[in-house]
Amino acid sequence: MTHPNEALFGSGDNLPIIPSCEHFAGSEKLILKGFEMQKKLGPVFDITCDCEDGAETGKEVEHAEMIVRVVNSDANPYGMAGTRIHDFDHPDWRQDIDILVPGAGEKLAYITIPKSTSYEDAKTQVEYIQAKCKEAGISREIPIHVLIETHGALRDVEKTATLPWVQVLDFGLMDFVSGYQGAIPASCMRSPGQFDHRLIAAAKAKVVQAALENHIIPCHNVTLDLKNPYQTYKDAEKARNEFGFLRMWSIYPTQVQAIVDAMKPDFTELEAAQNILLAAQDAEWGPIQYDGELHDRATYRYFWELVQRANYSGAKLKDEVSKRFFS
Repeated sequence: MTHPNEALFGSGDNLPIIPSCEHFAGSEKLILKGFEMQKKLGPVFDITCDCEDGAETGKEVEHAEMIVRVVNSDANPYGMAGTRIHDFDHPDWRQDIDILVPGAGEKLAYITIPKSTSYEDAKTQVEYIQAKCKEAGISREIPIHVLIETHGALRDVEKTATLPWVQVLDFGLMDFVSGYQGAIPASCMRSPGQFDHRLIAAAKAKVVQAALENHIIPCHNVTLDLKNPYQTYKDAEKARNEFGFLRMWSIYPTQVQAIVDAMKPDFTELEAAQNILLAAQDAEWGPIQYDGELHDRATYRYFWELVQRANYSGAKLKDEVSKRFFS
């Protein structure tokens, strides 16, 4: 029987299927704790090993070398660890890439570029990563995530989304609000302001639209309230259901499960999706009727992406679905 990836999508037309949560960790201790949490919860979130805010001033080389070591170690069995490098205006961003790409380029899940102020900034960094991969003999494309957190980055977001190797557009709330120099109150770094303020809501919608129309993933900013997982859950739920974000940052261990749970597909919809896909594959992806409704390839695409995201969130799938589609 034909697999849905072969039957339903042309090359490059489908969104990448990646975890709905990425957890930031700056030190070796916190990165290793993140790996332990992955082993406990399963491969349902990525870990971003942070060179930007994580590295001590003057120890940037040692920090990048530490990330290479832990990413390549047995502590990272799922290979679900990426890294954030320094921003374009920082003198060490090329040094980060010079260390990270030859050292861990075969295993890095992604490289995140922060604080771009224009399409040209992001393009320069992407091209440098590509050149370093070629120089190091790395044939794979390392997925690149671009942080949209400045006026210039937001202005150019549609062009930035077309850059090669870009897999995710991240929205950075705190730097975005700070860039308005008091025109947006600090309370809007939290809920409900971060969703209700018109400038922020418009920016988030623009990032999501640019991402989705270019078949890449939009990722939502952090929740500042570290001690209240329910607030993280509600933020993730609103980001997913009202804005279309498909991924969100975590900066505290208890936020991970809250984000994963909030972004899981609805149970009833998941049940129907699995039944529809099984019947569709039996019909060689021709039209079918299910529960009195007509379904064809248009709805099959929707349900297939839903089932894949559910699988990445650790949801329990039917045995037949796991056997046919994921074995």
